[in-house]
Amino acid sequence: MRLRVRHVTRYQYAEPVSLCHSLARLKPRETANQRCLATQMRVDPWPAVSREYTDFFGNRVNYFSIQQSHASLEVRAQSEVEVTAPSLPDPATTPPWEEVVATLRTARDADLGGARLFTLASDQVPPSPEATAYAAPSFTPGRPLLAAALDLMGRIHRDFEYDPNFTTIATPIDEVLAHRRGVCQDFAHLAIAGLRGLGLAGRYVSGYLETLPPPGRPKLVGADASHAWFAVLIPGLGWVDLDPTNDQIPQEQYITTAVGRDYRDVAPLRGVFYGGGVHELTVAVDVDRIAA
Repeated sequence: MRLRVRHVTRYQYAEPVSLCHSLARLKPRETANQRCLATQMRVDPWPAVSREYTDFFGNRVNYFSIQQSHASLEVRAQSEVEVTAPSLPDPATTPPWEEVVATLRTARDADLGGARLFTLASDQVPPSPEATAYAAPSFTPGRPLLAAALDLMGRIHRDFEYDPNFTTIATPIDEVLAHRRGVCQDFAHLAIAGLRGLGLAGRYVSGYLETLPPPGRPKLVGADASHAWFAVLIPGLGWVDLDPTNDQIPQEQYITTAVGRDYRDVAPLRGVFYGGGVHELTVAVDVDRIAA
C-alpha cells in the first residue's frame, strides 16, 4: 500500500522570538516493510542553518536554526511511503521468554548485544516494580515470547481507557497505572517498562496511523494524528511491533518515523527558543492512500 502523510506544526508566539534551535524527526525510516519514496520538509521562516543526519537509532533527523526575529514558526513535512504487512510466524512457535532473557544477557553478536540497550531503564521509562508486576501475568513460565507479548498488548487495551485529557508527556508510568487511563505514548511506555522489568528488550516506536471515517462520512482534514506503539525483540525474528491502543499488530496503515528508548528519543519536533512568551501550538496530520 502507498500512503502520503502530511504533518503541519505551527507555533504562534505572544512576543517575538529572537533565536531558535530545533530538531525534527518527521521523515519516515527505511525498514523491511517500509520504503520511503519521497520526502520533504519546509520551515517558515527560512532557517539560517539546516542539515540532515542519522541519529544513533537510525532515525532521520533535521536540525535547523532560525536566527532572525519571528512571531510564528511553521514546519511542514510531506512524505510518500510504500508499506507492506509484516509476515509473522505462529506465536506459539517463538522461543520461551525466559530463554530470550538469557540470550540477551549473554549474546556477543552485534545485533543482540546492541539490543541490550533496550533492556535498560531510560528517562521516561524508569524502573517500575508496578509495571513489572502488571506485565507478569502475561509471562507465565515457558510461554512463547510473542504469545506473551500479544497477551500483554490485549490486556493494556482492555484495562486502560484512552483519555487525551488525563496525561502529558511528563506523566509518570506509575500514575498511568494507578488511574488506568492515558494515551498511546503512555500505553507504549507501560508495555516497555513491563518488558524491561522482566529482562526483555522493548523499544518505543513513533509514526502515523491512517484513520478511516465512518461509512458515508467524509474524512476530515487534519483528522489523523501522530501515533505511538512498542516493539519487542525476538531473536531470529527481529523487532515485532505491537499497538496496545488498538490491540493489533501494525499493518499497512502504519507509517514508522522513528524508534528509540522512549518518547524523548523520537519526539517529532523539539528545541529551544529565546523570547516568545506564551505560545500557542497547533498540529494537523493527514494520511491518505495513494494506491492499495
